[in-house]
Parts: sequence; C-alpha cells; structure tokens
Amino acid sequence: MQHRIIVLGAGYSGAIAAGRLAKRLRREDVAITLLNAEPDFVERVRMHQLAAGQDLRPRPFAEMFAGTGVELKFAQVTAVDADRRTVAVVAGDGAGQQLSYDTLVYALGSAWNDQGVPGAAEHAHQIASRPGALRLRERLARLAGGESVVVVGGGLTGIEAATEIAEARPDLDVALAARGGLGDWLSPKGRRHLRDVFGRLGITAYENVDVTGVEDGQVAVADGTFIPAAVTVWTTGFAVHPIARATTLEVTGTGQIVVDATMRSVSHPDVYAIGDAAMAMGPGDVPLRMSCASGTPMAWQAADAIAARLTGGKLPNVPLRYFNQCISLGRKEGLIQYVTADDRAVRAALTGRFAALYKELVCKGAAWGVANPLLGMPARRRPVVVHEPAGVDPAVKAPA
Repeated sequence: MQHRIIVLGAGYSGAIAAGRLAKRLRREDVAITLLNAEPDFVERVRMHQLAAGQDLRPRPFAEMFAGTGVELKFAQVTAVDADRRTVAVVAGDGAGQQLSYDTLVYALGSAWNDQGVPGAAEHAHQIASRPGALRLRERLARLAGGESVVVVGGGLTGIEAATEIAEARPDLDVALAARGGLGDWLSPKGRRHLRDVFGRLGITAYENVDVTGVEDGQVAVADGTFIPAAVTVWTTGFAVHPIARATTLEVTGTGQIVVDATMRSVSHPDVYAIGDAAMAMGPGDVPLRMSCASGTPMAWQAADAIAARLTGGKLPNVPLRYFNQCISLGRKEGLIQYVTADDRAVRAALTGRFAALYKELVCKGAAWGVANPLLGMPARRRPVVVHEPAGVDPAVKAPA
C-alpha cells in the first residue's frame, strides 16, 4: 500500500510542502493529501492591500495542483490524535470524517492575537485572514473624509497596513500606535526612510505607548489618555492554531510544536511542523519569527527530510537564515532592510520605488512557487524504502 502523507493547512508553508513532496516522491509509493478549509490560496502577505480596496487574483487550488497527484480535501480540522495517527475533519456539509496518516505535516498556521486587551476582540479589526481583511475593507469604505483610523502595532504588518490605508485614502486621519519607537529595529537609513514616508503620507506615529483598551471610537493608552479611532486595526502579533496544544505533541507555552532541524516533532517522529505552527531554531539558537520568510524554507526543509527518510536518501543540512526584511510602504514606496543570519539589521538598506518593485517581485515569487509546485526544482524520484519492523529508525515509516 502507499505511504499516506497528510498536509494540514494550505498557506504558503503547507502548499509549498505538498508540492515539493509531489516532486520528490513517486505517486505509486505515496498518497499525498492536502487538507484546507478554503478552496483557494490566500496571499496572506497582501491582506493589507485587500483591506485598502485592492482586488487580488483568484488562485484556486484545483488549478494549482492539477496534474500533481496531490489529493485536495476542503474541510475544517477539528482534532489531531498524534498517538493513533488520525486527523478529525468536518466538511462544509457538516459531515465528519477520520483520516489516517503515516506522516503528518502540520501547517495550520496562526490567527490574529488580541493579547487579551479589553475591547480588542469586540471593537478592533484584523488583517491576519481574508475574512478579516474584507470586513475592514467594507468598514473603511463607509468612512467619511477626516475620520480617524488607528493601527495598533509597530511591526511589519502594522507599518504596511498604515501606509497602504493612508496612500489609498489620503482623506482619512491615519495613525499608528507602537509600543516602541517607530521602526526601532531598523538601520538608521531604514528608520529615516520610514519616517520620511510617514511624513509624506500624513501618518501620525504614537511611539512608546502601551494600548490598554479598545472602545467604540477611541483607543485607551496606559497613561490615561485616549487616541480617537473611528476604526481600530489590531496588528500586535499572531497566535497559533489551538489544535496542537490539545494533542500529546510537545509544544511551547505559545502552543507551537517543538521541532528539530529537519522540522520533525521532537516527541512524535511521524509528525512534521512548519510555518507559524512550529518552534524552529535559526542561527544562534534564535527562534524563527512567524513570517513567510521563515515558513517557505521550513517547508522545503521538511519536504526534503521526509523524502530522504522515506527513500533512504541524504537528509538536508541547509541552515535556515535570513537575508533581508521586505516592507511595502504603499504601492509606490518600499524598504528592503538587509539583516544578519539571525535577523538583526545591518547598515545596508534599499529604499524608494526600487524597493517597492523588489517587494512586489518577492510577493509574486512566493505566489508563483505555490501555484507551480512541480516547476523550478529537480525531481529526485526514488522508490520508498520498505524497512523491517525491528531495529529501524522510527522516523522511516514503511508503507502501511
């Protein structure tokens, strides 16, 4: 029988892993199932564009994975039993099903994190998902000129959201509230450019403020003051999908699955975790941050490790590292901050129109990699190795 591989989640990490596995392994040896709640791919790195009123190209999975041999299932994951090697799902019609696997790739990703701040869940908008971005889009369209929008969170998501909204709606009063200084992790050149763009777009930066509550029409700050906000956009970070925490998998306090250098669970060798769902270490034993920049190489690493273990090949030994941070500042401006392997800014940075084009190429390249899963890399198709039950590496599963 075929070795059953189930990939949970078809964001950047899951979709890339499924395609790479299809490239690496032979169809007669493995059955690859990609399970996702939605039938088309969501370009999460463009949710700020969607919220600002831009239309994104539809990318149906049925077209993207046609001819790959990957079976698509559109259903909601409700539970994972890592000891019995089963996944419980519910389809759109409400029908439940138990799916069995030999190898599981867990890529359920993350959602927005209100961090327990009072009123955030009730009054703030989020752009961590397509439904959230569409709701914000509708709300922004109803705003009259002069009304206020406050983006809470000074990281990459918050900066991109604030600049995109300000550029698309110059009639609005857009502000960003950051716990630290504006772009304080960037190089001096990067910080100067960011402040210059904020100034030209008319964005007010509230720096070193701690938002303690979100109310209808305003945001509360720790010093007792309030920032007017007809619309509040919450971008202070992400929370991983809660399913892993309910399993016997070893997870961190944040619910991320602890993995080794090949993205394999340290507690269950037939489970691999990638993307935001995994706690993987980069150079200097620094955890990889939640981002597409981390999730894509994690997917490559996991797929190549699974293929190697199943076929008796050589395990990948590619260090996961960073090269730059790509930040869009609207459609006309960008910032490419070069970084060390462990993601610390160096002096060099690209700015302006060229940086915007660079970021656009990165986004298009990421989507292209998902939409063309069998292209762009050599195939290494070898038969799956069948091992005797005794004395084998538990990570190598014979076909069930």
